[in-house]
Amino acid sequence: MTTAAPASYSIPQKALHWLMALLILFNLIFSDVMKEVAEAYERGEVPSPEDLTFANIHAYAGIMVLCLGLLRLGLRLVKGAPAAPPEEPPVLRLAAKLAHGTFYALFFLLPLSGIGAYYFANETAGFVHGGPLKALMWLLIAVHILALLVHQFYWKTPVASRMSRG
Repeated sequence: MTTAAPASYSIPQKALHWLMALLILFNLIFSDVMKEVAEAYERGEVPSPEDLTFANIHAYAGIMVLCLGLLRLGLRLVKGAPAAPPEEPPVLRLAAKLAHGTFYALFFLLPLSGIGAYYFANETAGFVHGGPLKALMWLLIAVHILALLVHQFYWKTPVASRMSRG
């Protein structure tokens, strides 16, 4: 028996979406201290207490993203997701599925590579974390917002309300 897709995301799904969005944006915007801390250690110096505090906040926010991502994935598997609007061309429906799948992969890959870099001093993990994965997350966020604007103002679909209203 097939169950129908929900018309909107559940309140816990919406709360997780916005909480994770804030944590991810915070970490993307305030990530410079991580490089400063790594460079201090490479020079054989001890980073300043202030730098270590901000580096730990960055790390803890990333770990929260990892944990919330697991919870969010579980909720998505249980509650499902609304179907794409009929106005959306099939090729863009596929692109949306790929983008959302990539978001979920990044919810795990970014924190895990960050843990590898920060707690285990793995330079490869640090490069992947701060380079291609970070760039891909920025790109996906930009495309996500652009897609939302196209839905809202071009196709005039209620996609935004599925993640913002009651």
